[in-house]
Order: sequence, then C-alpha cells, then structure tokens
Amino acid sequence: MVDVAPLSRFITPAAALSGLVLIAAAAMLSAGGCAEQTRDSATGMPAKFQTDEKPRPNTGGSNFSAGSLVNAGKTALARGDRQQALAEFIKAIEVNPTLTDAHLGVADVYFSDGNYAAAEPGYRKAAQLEPRNYKAQYYHGLVLHLLNRTGEAVSAYLRALTVQPNDFDANVNVASAYYALGDHRQALPYAERSVQINPRHGQARFNLGAIFASLDRHELAIIEYQQAAELMELSPDLLLRLSESLAKLQRWEEAKNTLLALTKSKPSAPAWERLGTAEFRLNSFAEATNAFNQAIALDPNYFPALNGLGVCELNTWLESNQTDDGARQRGLTALRKSLSVNRAQPKVEDILARYR
Repeated sequence: MVDVAPLSRFITPAAALSGLVLIAAAAMLSAGGCAEQTRDSATGMPAKFQTDEKPRPNTGGSNFSAGSLVNAGKTALARGDRQQALAEFIKAIEVNPTLTDAHLGVADVYFSDGNYAAAEPGYRKAAQLEPRNYKAQYYHGLVLHLLNRTGEAVSAYLRALTVQPNDFDANVNVASAYYALGDHRQALPYAERSVQINPRHGQARFNLGAIFASLDRHELAIIEYQQAAELMELSPDLLLRLSESLAKLQRWEEAKNTLLALTKSKPSAPAWERLGTAEFRLNSFAEATNAFNQAIALDPNYFPALNGLGVCELNTWLESNQTDDGARQRGLTALRKSLSVNRAQPKVEDILARYR
C-alpha cells in the first residue's frame, strides 16, 4: 500500500499557516484578526495614545512655549484635527528639540494615519531622549515590527520591558517577533508570561499554542488552542493549527472532526487536503479521495492535495490487483502535475519511478 504520510503531510507548505497575532496593531498575522484596542471616538487613535499627561516641568520662556505648543497639539488631536496637531508638535520641536512629548506627538499623528515609516523617527528620537519612557520604547518596537524590521523591533520591545516587565502588549509582541525570526525558544518565556498576565486573552493563548507546536510540544499546544477557542471567535487558522497538532499525535478522529467543522465554515484547499489525510489515516479511502478532489477544485495547483489524490488512486489500483488501470493513470497524472508545480519532491519522484 502506498502511504500518504510521506507525501501530502510531509510536504505541506509552511506558508499555509499564518504568523502569530501582533497586539495593538492595525495589520498583522492573526488567528482571525488583530487585537482590537479601544479607540477614541474623535481621533480614531488607539486609546493608549490618548494621554492627558501634563508636560514635564520646563524652565525658561522657550521651554514654556514648547510645552504650550505640545498642549495645543494634543488639543487639536483630541478634536480630530491631525494637520493642526502635527503643525503644533513640529513647532514645539523647533522651539525645544529635546522635548520628548513633542516627538511622541509627531509620531502619534503619523501612526494614527497608518504611516509607520514616518512615525518611526519620532518614536526613535523620543526613546533616545528618554530611554526609560515606556511608550517611546514600546511604540518604536511596534512600528519597527509593522515595517518588518523584526530584529530591531525585538530590541525595542526588550527595552520597553526593562521599564515595565509585566506589560501584556510588549510580552505578546516580543514573542511574536521572536517567532517570526524563527527563534521559538526565545519566544516561549514571553508568550508564557503574557498568558500569566492575562489568562483570558484568547489571542495570547493562540500564540502560545503556536509556539508550543513549533517546539514539537503538541500536547501543550492543543491545550492552548482549545482554551483559545473558548475565549475568542473561532478562526480558520486556529482550527487548522489545532488539527495539525492533533495529527502530529495521531489523534486522527479528533483531527477529522476539527477539519469537518472548518470545511463547513470556511472551506479552503489546505483544510480539505488535511481532511483527506485524516480520512486516509482512518482507512476511509473514498472520503479521502473526495476531500483531496475538493481541495483541487478550489486550487488546481495545490500540490499537497495532488499528492494525496495520487496516492489514493494508486492504492485503489493496487487493491484491484492492479487491474484498475484507470485509477493508476489518474494517480500518476495527479503526481506528475504535483511535480510540475513543485520540482523539489524526491518522494514523489520515487513513487513515479516505481509505478509508472
């Protein structure tokens, strides 16, 4: 019997799963969307940006003027006049280039507009001026992360954590950044701490589960995914990852049930292909063939499903005492197409050589 495991499961592209959730950001990898922050109704900015902190004490006329300009900028921002706010913050910097709040104000305006490249210098300058300013360090890390400058983001998040080691957002995001860099062991303690800080945060549980899975600790990953499912809206990525960990532990019936739910709610080629593998492992060959065909119908070039279909058809041919030549030809055709999509498949080449 031809075994499906070395084919469809072994070569499933890692890209089928998205990255971890980035907290307090408008656009990153998630398990069903980014974390939603409370936003001010007038400005639309994350609540963390809304600050009524008074300017730090200043001496001298120019410093007082700079502080007044910062206050004017904050007032303009509160009423939604971002252009005026930006102008006031820039004037404050001209009067006093070392005023941290002014640089933060400029960066906040750009950040609220989604212009992360323009926001980055302001947060960087504020962090340089005031290294113990948590907001400056954290948001510098956040914009770097959003700009895919992930290694630099890690350094900024770590500086923020020296100021507030138990901040939830910084712990979640530095774990996400380490994960993106492939440093899963470094990501783990921060992901664990984020769950300790906020045990009922579903996306933090999801992140921790993904990190456990990357370290081949699938029993723990399943626990975290299941807790995440109770705390947040179910998403395709969550269900797909849960099924992956269940499959790694050969809990095929549970993986099948998870994937059946996924294919009903959000069908996709990866979901159908994984369902096909689970059905095959449960010796439900007709159901496996149907699932692989469903995957191919959604994405004709999804080579893991082509591999699964090819193996199913070759097994049908073998079980017919090699009399069902139609099944053999269908199997070889699927495997050849898979190889045309992705040439780097020595296992597929080996099967083709044996059964052609």
